[in-house]
Amino acid sequence: MTYPLTAVVTAGAVVAALLGPPHAGAATWWPAVVTTDNETPALYDDEAGGNASGDDPAIWVHPTDSHRSMVIVTAKEGGLRVYDLGSRELQSLPATEAPRADGAPGRYNNVDIAYGIGLAGRRVDVAVVSDRYNDQLRFFAIDPAGATARTPLVEVTAAEQRFLFNPDRAAVDEEHTAYGLAVWQPRPGEAYAVVTQEGTTTIATARIGEVGGRLGYTDVRRLDMPGEFRLPDGTTWVPCDEPGVRPQLEGLAVDQASGTLYAAQEDVGLWRLRLPLGPDSRPQLVDRVRDFGIHDAYDSETEECAPIDPDAKGYGGNLLTADAEGVDIYYGPGATGYLLVSSQGDDTFAVYERQGANRAVGSFRVRGVAGVDDVNGSDGLAVTNRPVGGYRQGLFVTHDEPETGPDVDGERDATNFSYVSWGDIARAMSLKVDTRAGNDPRFR
Repeated sequence: MTYPLTAVVTAGAVVAALLGPPHAGAATWWPAVVTTDNETPALYDDEAGGNASGDDPAIWVHPTDSHRSMVIVTAKEGGLRVYDLGSRELQSLPATEAPRADGAPGRYNNVDIAYGIGLAGRRVDVAVVSDRYNDQLRFFAIDPAGATARTPLVEVTAAEQRFLFNPDRAAVDEEHTAYGLAVWQPRPGEAYAVVTQEGTTTIATARIGEVGGRLGYTDVRRLDMPGEFRLPDGTTWVPCDEPGVRPQLEGLAVDQASGTLYAAQEDVGLWRLRLPLGPDSRPQLVDRVRDFGIHDAYDSETEECAPIDPDAKGYGGNLLTADAEGVDIYYGPGATGYLLVSSQGDDTFAVYERQGANRAVGSFRVRGVAGVDDVNGSDGLAVTNRPVGGYRQGLFVTHDEPETGPDVDGERDATNFSYVSWGDIARAMSLKVDTRAGNDPRFR
């Protein structure tokens, strides 16, 4: 289906006006600069490093002792890593075979936290993970002791869970599988996973619940997002990619108070829609990547896309340079707060208001100090407004691809994660700080 830009973007037109004309250019916004001296050890995507490639972080907040809070990250074929607030590794979990008769070793892509889920007669906090090689969700119970626990995470995935997007293992092996992920908890004790499909425009939701003393999911619902756009000049624009690949979404965040889902479509921009998925979801485009509407052609030899007309201007915004990647929410009182999006193409982070039409606020970049490298090519990100350890005004954690900055170890493909004080971001951008609200139902 072809979606007219003017019809889909009902609230987005307001944001576009605030951002300026479509061709205003990057100079309209000057990113603020914040610093960090806290980063996790490098992960290496080679045989010696266990094929570990960092991707997406989540912050688990301890209910009574914030110093025992933890950062949980995905490392794709390298499994999961758990870090304390000083970025020291607490646990490394391999990407084991999924508990199913046709299970394959996992590839863990995205992670989020579900709080207070019923399991074996008690309430547990759970790290929910998308497993690309098995097209399903994996679940890891979090020890209440947090950073002081001997084994902070233990897998509790129920056996023989259905594939999320594919009919059988043969289709799963084509790898259009579970990709981006966020948790939605409309009420305490109730949780859904929102998941995107790699290489397509499909989003799904699945209800999380106990299955035979472990955790599984039911009630899978799907929605196809826009993949083609009618432009004001009368042409139809389809974001360019290799043949057979549609404009995929990955970064997701759910506003737990309103049930609004924010979804980053990598080559398109940032969407918002209502949960649960259905006729009332009505996706609206909040912001567009800079080269939105520029017609590209795919070159099979270089495996790259290039503009058909090098002088084309397009209809893009001024904050997001493709790919649009990680998304999360910094909660303020009521409906206030901020929406953060990783602008991977220019190593910055876009900031929007949480309320109303998500007015654009500006952007920032992260510079490393005291031996820590700058953040480049960020994929996933996470933020909490809750005080955690020494981060008394909240914590921002982002994926970092050091190969795009200072090389950390010869020719090896290295990734890691950097921690930034929300207080520093707030001061640099004149944003507000509030530590009372949050996405955690324990603090609502």
